[in-house]
Amino acid sequence: MHITITGNLGSGKSTIAKLLSEQYNFEVYSTGKVQRALAKKMNLSTLELNQLMMSDHKYDNMIDEETARISRDNKDKNIIFDSRLAWHFVEYSFKVFVSVSLDVAAERIMKDQRGSVENYSSIEEAKALLAERAKTEMVRYKDIYNLNYMDFSNYNLVIDGTYCDPVTIAGIIMEEAKKFYANPQKTSIRLISPKSFVFEDFNEEEDKASLDNIINSLKTITYVKDRIIRVKHQNGKYLVTEDIDFAKAALFAGVSFLQIELNLS
Repeated sequence: MHITITGNLGSGKSTIAKLLSEQYNFEVYSTGKVQRALAKKMNLSTLELNQLMMSDHKYDNMIDEETARISRDNKDKNIIFDSRLAWHFVEYSFKVFVSVSLDVAAERIMKDQRGSVENYSSIEEAKALLAERAKTEMVRYKDIYNLNYMDFSNYNLVIDGTYCDPVTIAGIIMEEAKKFYANPQKTSIRLISPKSFVFEDFNEEEDKASLDNIINSLKTITYVKDRIIRVKHQNGKYLVTEDIDFAKAALFAGVSFLQIELNLS
């Protein structure tokens, strides 16, 4: 299997890739790893290659071609590609996007303090700079490749990491990847934690009492994808517009994920 993982900045995709590697015996190729290998082949330091990349896009193309070559030459290996654009350049893969709210991404990166390159004085500064970096990346990829990596239709699985631990997410990715490789087809599912839901009418005590039977039936379930919950995006949350009782019961039962479909009307 080849699994390509991308995601929002601070989504935890590299941690998830590491877990998949450790638990399921996958090799991990990150853009950074490919870049270091290319620098070595060119007899350059990674810093020297980075400086060249800033002034000449051909080096981006060289790294992407190397990613594609690795996938072609290692079809018999289980590989995780941890890269913003590997979903496009790897010849055949199960494509995953890990999303996260900007607030949680900023908190995580503040805690990590990833060296001088990603050192922020406050959560608000981290949020502003993460949003600006994401915007810059989108423009850059559009300019170089005419690609929009934030178009979720590019992926087989979009899974939100805002409220869920990486171990659970890694397990779901592996389960869905196995299904994909057993029965290859164009699939695209989007999984969101019920904790991201909002409801027009919500009374926790009354709702728990009236939905007791459904809640009990869901208590041992990690995620549900055979039932699609229609939602509207609302200030970073998702307003449930259909199947409201089931969505509430999943929230009370502690279900990690439900499949959603955005209502754009």
